[in-house]
Amino acid sequence: WQRLHDRREAWPAGSVPAGGLFLTAGADVQKDRIEVDVWAWGHGLESWLVDHVVLDGGPGDEACWAGLDALLSRTWQSASGKAMRILRLAIDTGFEAPAVYAWARRSGSSHVAPIKGVESFNRASPVTGPTYVDATARGKRLRRGAKLWTVAGSTFKAETYRFLRLPRPSEEEREAGARYPAGTIHLPTWIDSEWCKQFVGEQLVTVRTRRGFSRLEWQKLRERNEALDCRVYARAAAWLIGADRWPPSHWADLEAEFGLRAEPLVVAAPSADPNAAASPSMPPQQPRSARSRRPQGRRVRRSSWMA
Repeated sequence: WQRLHDRREAWPAGSVPAGGLFLTAGADVQKDRIEVDVWAWGHGLESWLVDHVVLDGGPGDEACWAGLDALLSRTWQSASGKAMRILRLAIDTGFEAPAVYAWARRSGSSHVAPIKGVESFNRASPVTGPTYVDATARGKRLRRGAKLWTVAGSTFKAETYRFLRLPRPSEEEREAGARYPAGTIHLPTWIDSEWCKQFVGEQLVTVRTRRGFSRLEWQKLRERNEALDCRVYARAAAWLIGADRWPPSHWADLEAEFGLRAEPLVVAAPSADPNAAASPSMPPQQPRSARSRRPQGRRVRRSSWMA
């Protein structure tokens, strides 16, 4: 945690540094409070912590939920002056799930995603669902009244720790035009040592099952780890809005919208004229008989989120 604390960067609380293109948030529900971290995401899932909010009162206090409503309506200013809102907030249902379902239903599934964490690496996707669960509205039970998403917390924790280990360019290299690697996590100077300790408050260990098999498991190093949990939830929210599946052209359009590129990436449409000259970068197609045949064999698909 000391290395995280030492390499913090300076930007004002509540502002989005250059490179942040959209916002998500993760909310961790506790008995006496709800903690929320707001993250900005850029191309390659580079990320910046832009706000840390603690709403006192807990799930039994309506003022606490009103504070979450206000947070969804709030805007954060980007480096280019653009007002940004949270696109999706993922909230944990591990404590007082009925209260979370009721609030999420009122807020709408397009902005709020109730989630249930599972500690497993052996999942086809880090986020699955939704499944429909019962909710309560004004004392009335509503069958299938809320959507619940399942999140593989182990996967996103492993990704977070991998991003924290990425090498960073020196100040001289950045002045020469070097960029941070994709996935780099930026932390601001206004967070304290307690937050940094929470962010790396777990470790991945190998444990033996009763049958003698070994498996990987995340274990706590300390009691409190809300910062890491909120990061996982905000990352799941980014997955839900499709950031892991956006094509390069979509990222380029977002960057152009924030003034980060002089010219947006343009994908040329195929020519309607079959006799048109081929692009220099794309040699003319050969007849099928002249092409080198692809060796037949088993096709292996690789999931992009494991990269």
